[in-house]
Amino acid sequence: MSNLKEIEIQNLDHLGIIAGIIDSIGLVEIINELIRQEPGEKISPGHVVKAMILNGLGFVSSPLYMFPDFFQDKPCEHLIGKGVKAEYLNDDKLGRVMDKLFIKGLTEIFVAISSQVIKEFNISLKSSHLDSTSLHLHGEYNTSLPDVTFDNNSSNAQIKSPQAIEITYGYSRDHRPDLKQFIIDLISSEDGDIPIFLKSASGNQSDSSSFAKIFLEYKEQIQKSEIHSDNSLMVADAALYNAKNINSLSGIKWLCRVPMTIGLAKELVSTLLSPDFISSSLPGYYYSVIKSNYAGVEQRWLVVESTLQKRI
Repeated sequence: MSNLKEIEIQNLDHLGIIAGIIDSIGLVEIINELIRQEPGEKISPGHVVKAMILNGLGFVSSPLYMFPDFFQDKPCEHLIGKGVKAEYLNDDKLGRVMDKLFIKGLTEIFVAISSQVIKEFNISLKSSHLDSTSLHLHGEYNTSLPDVTFDNNSSNAQIKSPQAIEITYGYSRDHRPDLKQFIIDLISSEDGDIPIFLKSASGNQSDSSSFAKIFLEYKEQIQKSEIHSDNSLMVADAALYNAKNINSLSGIKWLCRVPMTIGLAKELVSTLLSPDFISSSLPGYYYSVIKSNYAGVEQRWLVVESTLQKRI
C-alpha cells in the first residue's frame, strides 16, 4: 500500500487546455527569440509570458507580488516548462520581463505571435477589421518619464526606450469620463475574429487621426512577417472617412461608412428617388450604387434604404 503522505495533489483545472494552445502556437519560442534569455536566468522570458497568460485566464485578480501564490498548487513543470518552480515567478522577474517587452515593442511582438497563429491555423485575411476601445484606470499616473537608454548585451549598443503612452482623460467608451484612460486599437480577421494587430495609445487619441496610420503600419508589419495579404480589405467605421485619411490609403482596399457630416453625402441621400434604387435579396431592403470622387479619390458609395428604416 502506498504512503498517503507522499501523495501530492495539484490543480490543473482548465489551464492544461490553455497551455496546450500556447505550445501549439510556439509562443514561448517566439518570445525567447525576440527577447533572449540572459545567462544565469532560471526561467526564460517566454516561459514568464506563458505563466502570465495562465494567470490572467485563471479567473483570479491579485497584485504582482502574490503571483507565485497562484502557482503554488499548480503543476508548474507540466503547465509552463521543465524545471519551472512557482518561486521563480516573483514580481521582480515579471517586472524585468515586462520592461523588456516594452522596449522591444509590444505591437511587433503581438504581430509576430499572431502571424504564427495565422500560419498554424490557416486563418484567412480576406478582410481585416479595425476598431478601438478605451480602458479606464484608477489612481495617480506620472507620465512625465525621462529618456532612458539600455545596454543590448548582444552588441553593447545603446537602445533608447520607446515613448510611453499617456494615461489621461479622453472620450470614454466604457462610460467613465471621470477617470483617466488609455486606448487599445485592435485589428481582427473576418475569419474567426482572430486578433491580428494590437497597438496601445494615449487616452486622448482620436480614431479619425489614427485609423489610417494604423492600417498603414499593419500592412507594413504583416509584409515583414511574410504573410500574403495584399488583397485584404481594410474595414473600419466612419472615423476612417476624411479627406486626409483616404488620400493616405493609396494602394489599399478599404471599406467604411461615409459620415453624414459630409455635405455631399447629406445631399445625395436627400435627392435620390425611389426609381434610383434596386431591390436586394433581402425583403424590404433596396440599394443604389453611386460613383464618387470625394477628396480626389475614386470610390463607390452604396446607399441602402429599408422600408422600416431611413436610408443609411
